[in-house]
Amino acid sequence: MPDPTTRSASNRPLGRFDAADRAPLIAVLGASGFIGSTVATALARRPVRLRLAARGPSPIPRAAADAEAVAADLTDRRALAEVVSGADVVLNLLLYTGGATWRAAEADPRSEPTNVGVTRDLVRILRADTRPGPRPIVVVPGSTSQLGTGGSGLVDGTEVDEPSSVYDRQKSAAEKALLDAAAEGVLRGVSPRLPTVFGAAGNAVDRGVVTAMARRALAGEPLTVWDGGGTERDLLHVRDVAEAVLACVDHADALSGRRWLIGSGRGTTVRALFTAIAEVVAEQTGRPPVDVVSVPAPEHATETDFRSIVADPARFRAVTGWRAALDLRTALTHTVTALIAEGSRVGASDPQGG
Repeated sequence: MPDPTTRSASNRPLGRFDAADRAPLIAVLGASGFIGSTVATALARRPVRLRLAARGPSPIPRAAADAEAVAADLTDRRALAEVVSGADVVLNLLLYTGGATWRAAEADPRSEPTNVGVTRDLVRILRADTRPGPRPIVVVPGSTSQLGTGGSGLVDGTEVDEPSSVYDRQKSAAEKALLDAAAEGVLRGVSPRLPTVFGAAGNAVDRGVVTAMARRALAGEPLTVWDGGGTERDLLHVRDVAEAVLACVDHADALSGRRWLIGSGRGTTVRALFTAIAEVVAEQTGRPPVDVVSVPAPEHATETDFRSIVADPARFRAVTGWRAALDLRTALTHTVTALIAEGSRVGASDPQGG
């Protein structure tokens, strides 16, 4: 049974739909993943019908009153069409992470069908959807790193992209397919560009650099930064990201057809971040903080690893009212506490790259 105290938080806007007498159907692609499972949990507090899809099993949130889990290969267009059939909202939260980080896209041909192909197929499927009423809402998150060499420091989304990695070019291609379809009236498409996302989700593993370093600190190992660790990162807890995705649905008419930067608006150097992680782990365990040491950058490091990008979310906030609720220290404490609770003892292999 749904928790009535949790469901009482569901009285918020939820886009514009055709049928007022039924709850909107929201298809979450990648619902078993780190961001997908957190978004599903947030949606379960709302009066919606959920279709949670992933290649493997997707946990159904306890608060969900009407939800189904579907196991399917979403790179198969026929399977994808079945999953999104009748959906009022589609959240494409798929991400190919065969190598645990964005670097997997560089050499793995399996990344393109997931990171680009699913969005292109989704556009084709919805173009053939002739049902009356408002067009479906489709949210496909991108990455602030898509800017590439087009800018650095504090950015607001008005810069010209010059993506420099395979991953960023794939995210840009998916974004273009989405926004072109929105311009044609095929769908209402929103592209929120996300910074570094971290946190602990109850049903999925965060493979990012923050959680990897927290695990390393919990194991008593030193944390290594590359070449001094002076590069700045913008960081968001996954729960704040989930609320941003929901805001994209709530305000889809105003946001459709454009890209929007999501972030804290504050930069933190990698050294300061790792030092904070070491301090939080020490606070939570009662042990001395582990050392943070600088090492030479490895050969696989790229220009992206040393480009500071901080996302200014002012434009998105002006439309939606969204802002990050958790400050970095609080978010790190939540993450470390959750890792301790799950008995994490896993080391990390990639010290800075994410």
